[in-house]
Amino acid sequence: MFEGFEERKVATAEGEMFCRIKGDGPPLLLIHGHPQTHLMWYKTAPALSERFTVIAADIRGCGDSMAPESDATHYAYSKRRMALDMVEMMEALGWSRFFVAGHDRGGRVAHRMARDHRDRVAAMSVLDICPTLDMYEDTDMDFATAYFHWFFLIQPYPLPERMILANPRKWMDSCLQKWSGGHEFGPVEEAYLEAFSPPHKVHACCEDYRASNTIDLDHDREDRDHKLTIPVHALWGGRGVVGRKWQPLEVWQRYTTGNVTGRAMNSGHFIPEEDPEATIAELLEFFSRQSL
Repeated sequence: MFEGFEERKVATAEGEMFCRIKGDGPPLLLIHGHPQTHLMWYKTAPALSERFTVIAADIRGCGDSMAPESDATHYAYSKRRMALDMVEMMEALGWSRFFVAGHDRGGRVAHRMARDHRDRVAAMSVLDICPTLDMYEDTDMDFATAYFHWFFLIQPYPLPERMILANPRKWMDSCLQKWSGGHEFGPVEEAYLEAFSPPHKVHACCEDYRASNTIDLDHDREDRDHKLTIPVHALWGGRGVVGRKWQPLEVWQRYTTGNVTGRAMNSGHFIPEEDPEATIAELLEFFSRQSL
């Protein structure tokens, strides 16, 4: 995996962020989702690095990046703070403006980054999400059943942490298999499990979701009408929940004055691993049309 990529630990204001870097084109930041790490891009990052400088990073609390303590406000794992990590990391690496693609939680970090740092993000691709505020406001029984983890992980400490830690492998298998429809992840699943299993990482994961249900919604409501001006490319799993419940292109168009493009993919939730060739084609085509 990631042959020829440079491994970096990058100092930021609150700690070190881990990333892998390769390429010499325009910078493209790739951000992973739950319950994974930057390794989820292993099938797509090499091809993308032929056109872009790819930076595949672990968000705080995941992989080899820092996992700071949190508190009752959950600010430490708010998407605002997690987005700032990415901006500080990119600045330290020498890029003040860049493209970003985020899957799942990484898409939520990317969205907040584009809102809070409008001079930094030139174009954004979001994979298998609609904005957090819309998804919570439109919750019904079908969505709550399909996305039960949203409502389990936000329960007060330490209930979800202790239940997951009783059998982290079972949680990992359940997430990957349920949301992909049975895709075979191979050895990378062991890497995900190793990164996820330490108690402080499980706690960080829960704090991420607790923030999404509290402080992130406050931030989203505050700037609901402050539209982005950048192009947005939305991809969603054709066998997943997002496209069944929402019209993603219509939803994302409400959040930007820029052009919104995208489509359903031949996959479940984990698009870059389940449908890598099409993912590469979509991201190359979209970002190659943009300028910094």
